[in-house]
Amino acid sequence: MDYQLTDPELMRLIEHFAFDEVVNEPGQQLDPPTRWLAILAALVGCQGLAAYQEFLPRALDEGLEPPAVKEMIYQAVDYLGMGRMWPFLRVTNELFQARGIAMPGCGSSVTSEDDRLEKGAQAQAEIFGPQMLEAWKTGHINRWLAANCFGDYYTRSGLSLAQREMITFCFLMAQGGCEPQLIAHAKGNINLGNDPDFLTRVVSQCLPYIGYPRSLNAISCIKQAAG
Repeated sequence: MDYQLTDPELMRLIEHFAFDEVVNEPGQQLDPPTRWLAILAALVGCQGLAAYQEFLPRALDEGLEPPAVKEMIYQAVDYLGMGRMWPFLRVTNELFQARGIAMPGCGSSVTSEDDRLEKGAQAQAEIFGPQMLEAWKTGHINRWLAANCFGDYYTRSGLSLAQREMITFCFLMAQGGCEPQLIAHAKGNINLGNDPDFLTRVVSQCLPYIGYPRSLNAISCIKQAAG
């Protein structure tokens, strides 16, 4: 559907705000690949499938690498579940096929069944502190968290640990109702060098796609994490 024909005034407002005012706001800018990686993760987080399908080509055209997109989708399994991730994987694969982008063409696993728990706990410790090396022993969910979320996904090649923490922040920010986890992952981002200024820029660039309430909640969580 051509929204320029059906809703020209709305599209003029959206284009001006999201792609001019926000993108060019002094002190709130991000390089295009980082901005688009955050935006696409936020769209997955808020289940904005139609908008994701609309903007994924634009993200690729502006320099976001296909492997980064795929790795972001894969990581969404942990923070949104398979049920909410699957439609985004499907539309991503369809677009990649249409563009002749090689698949799988993304990162690769660097863990095995034998060491995924150990390496996952090490990744947790690098992000959140050495106390996480033993956290998996406090129950089966925490063991799954270390082995599956961090061992199976965070350790994969294709994105840096800091990039992975950024997209996790975006998943949590955009879906709402996850403020305790959002504060924890804001702290994790800060520990990896994604400082409060950077996280605020991430929120600013995602605001047109997730709205003001969740963006303001995210800013509050960043302040609590930094305090």
